[in-house]
Amino acid sequence: MEIVNATGMTAGYTMGVEPSGRELLVVVVKGTFAIPQDGGTAELLAVQRPLITADTFTGAPGYSAPAEEVDFAPRKLRCDVLVSGSAHAPHGEPAQRIAVGVRLGGWTKVFAVVGDRHWEAGLSGCRASAPLPFMTKAITYDVAFGGVDERHEDPARHAAYMANPVGRGWHHNLQARFVDGAPLPNTEELGRPVDAPDGVFAPMALGPLGRGWSGRLPHAGTYDQDWIDNTFPFLPADFRDDYYQAAPADQQIAYPLGGEEMALANLTPEGHTRFRLPSRDVPVTFFHRKGGHEETRAVLDTIAIHADQGFMTLAWRSTVPLRKNMFEISSILAGTKSRGWWRARALGKTYHPSLGDLVRGGREAPQEAS
Repeated sequence: MEIVNATGMTAGYTMGVEPSGRELLVVVVKGTFAIPQDGGTAELLAVQRPLITADTFTGAPGYSAPAEEVDFAPRKLRCDVLVSGSAHAPHGEPAQRIAVGVRLGGWTKVFAVVGDRHWEAGLSGCRASAPLPFMTKAITYDVAFGGVDERHEDPARHAAYMANPVGRGWHHNLQARFVDGAPLPNTEELGRPVDAPDGVFAPMALGPLGRGWSGRLPHAGTYDQDWIDNTFPFLPADFRDDYYQAAPADQQIAYPLGGEEMALANLTPEGHTRFRLPSRDVPVTFFHRKGGHEETRAVLDTIAIHADQGFMTLAWRSTVPLRKNMFEISSILAGTKSRGWWRARALGKTYHPSLGDLVRGGREAPQEAS
């Protein structure tokens, strides 16, 4: 199968499967855009980032925060809004605590970023030390509330904060020898400071959740003996497509249509950055091997802001169920082509947009599956 990419962006396809066992053909088109500083519309960059084929992490996989997730989710019911970057103290002056935020259309997320601090354990309990001033502070789940408590000599007393097992500040064993001097998180909810090492606090960050964390795992379904005996190798009947959403629930929005204003607060050195999403129509056409074609409109379901680097990626997805398998589809067109291209295809000929192209023998190189 070939994919003809006429979008000016990166495109690829893969296979998916429903809990019923029905196969899906998934096409992803991802564009890399510069983040403008003047409130304008994000413009497509000359160099496009490739599609991500494996999850990446800030450090050791499984022991650090997810950085970027594979682009080939079979489907997403909503749009993930993800931000990778750092907090910047306003006005170029060190601060102990600042608010950072993201706004897209009518959706907003805001939380506090705090300087380094630690638990001080005494006879009256635990309290947080005064935060140190900072100029910039990286925002990841590594420095959000959570973590694994495995300091106790008895392994049976070890535990993890499954909302964010890679974080810091949470403790299951509260003896002073385990808690005193341990770091607190650098992020927390506005108006709800982390004030107890064994408390229940929402981990505050802007990146993807781990696939096995409590905010995501319940959507994965039930994998028990009944599943092994009667369903394996297919997904369990109670699997929900919500599992494919990489962002936490408060960063999932309805599919944007394009043109919405986006704003970043204290996530860039400028302090406040405003710009508009590009308005792009991304048609995806599936050509059947036995003749005919099906045209779909890919939906914008992943926005990833790389604030420190000054660019963002937008991913559009189109998913179609297959009657039997992928071999019923001969080719895919991502984007739009001229009438001449369609006419040549109907006649079974190679389309040459110009005489020079014909002389050179130029033609579009198909892209392979990921």
